[in-house]
Amino acid sequence: MRVGLHPEARAEVRAAALWYEERSPGLGDRFVERVNEVLERLEVAPAIYPIWPGTESAPSPIRKAVLEQFPYLVAFELHPESVWVLAVAHAKRQPLYWLARTSQRPG
Repeated sequence: MRVGLHPEARAEVRAAALWYEERSPGLGDRFVERVNEVLERLEVAPAIYPIWPGTESAPSPIRKAVLEQFPYLVAFELHPESVWVLAVAHAKRQPLYWLARTSQRPG
């Protein structure tokens, strides 16, 4: 299955990786590796991830995957032919700020 990232989700990955890299050399790379691991799993089996509570009745329920080693979540929509990543968001900050990005995937 094809996985696409909202442009702001891409920016979130870059910003977090830079932040971690400033704290400890190599940590930013490890963060990006963990994000890529989740994205690879989304290509194969996106339906294994739980639906975000409260979005069950939406046209495209939002699902979430948790990054290993980092307090981040990958919020995504599952479509018939693709996965659309809405956000790579810190689990404890600004909950659901990315909801306006739902179903804004390119044609």
